[in-house]
Amino acid sequence: MKTYYVGMDVHRASIVIVVLNGAGKIVMQSVIETGAERVRGYLKQLRGQVYVTFEEGTQANWLYEVVRPLVTEVVVCDPRHNKLMQSGNKSDRVDAQKLAELLRLGSLKAVYHGENGVGALKELVRSYDCLVSDTTRVMNRLKAIYRGRAIGCAGHDIYRQDRRQQWLDKLTERGAKERASFLYRQLAALKPLRHEAKRAMVKEARRQRAYPWLMSVPQFGSVSVAQLLAIVSTPHRFRSKRQFWTYIGLAVVTRTTADHEVVNGVLRRSRRPVSTRGLNRNHNHLLKRVFKNAANGACHNGPFKAAYELRVRQGMAPSLARLTLARQLAAITLAVWKHGEQFNPERMKQQAA
Repeated sequence: MKTYYVGMDVHRASIVIVVLNGAGKIVMQSVIETGAERVRGYLKQLRGQVYVTFEEGTQANWLYEVVRPLVTEVVVCDPRHNKLMQSGNKSDRVDAQKLAELLRLGSLKAVYHGENGVGALKELVRSYDCLVSDTTRVMNRLKAIYRGRAIGCAGHDIYRQDRRQQWLDKLTERGAKERASFLYRQLAALKPLRHEAKRAMVKEARRQRAYPWLMSVPQFGSVSVAQLLAIVSTPHRFRSKRQFWTYIGLAVVTRTTADHEVVNGVLRRSRRPVSTRGLNRNHNHLLKRVFKNAANGACHNGPFKAAYELRVRQGMAPSLARLTLARQLAAITLAVWKHGEQFNPERMKQQAA
């Protein structure tokens, strides 16, 4: 059976395709219009084991759904790891060929795409997150008008609908006053939309089987659980808690060199201490925020408070104690989700004993 490695360079109007055989030779190269039927028609003419790759981007999820039923395997790759793409000449055809070569060599880092019944929840979480960002942006712009004129505006009183006219009267410039009025109207329109998006998101999250299990984890609310369900989709993506820590940005980056040395004619591993370079930067930022907020709340109440205070008394820096707590929460979340059971604080006491 023949084997083909297909690299796709995807754009809004066109897709450049290069096909390699098992020996790495180009057997086909084409430019087709970006569309589901054109992609299906092209791939159906390849008989044998077909492996396809393209980079993560705006159209990656759509193209994955189109291609997956037609081929042996689809690898949606992370463009930040494709160092070969940055060397030599660059064009659409060259990029597609390099992707096919990297796929054939097994040198691509895949981005997870899967079908787990959370497509609607993903869209609702994105909608809620965008509305929260838009609301925060308008609130910051509104306060900037007053701060720029040395008018004190600390707290949330400036955002209250019943105090709107009082705050507008503090502005003497006509242009600034009109601008603030527009921002107030924009804020008044965004707030109900945000609440509506939140209700729709939580309603969809409650349909997921894992929702009650994750809600049992301390410091997790309905919004956090909905975001976790939408982003992770399934806990079985991660073999261990350390992989999960890396995904959410809680893994420590280490650096070593000259790992071995010769002592008395014997080669042995060096005892030089490993250098740390902080936490990994390539991660899911929304998910990291979820666990950081949960850890900050767990420091002050709940079953994790005593352990946090003990670490601080023993000399650990509060920031490192919170990081340890966030990693513990992530490990518990992954275990609860995988085992399909609710969080049990008594089990924590037994392990501590």
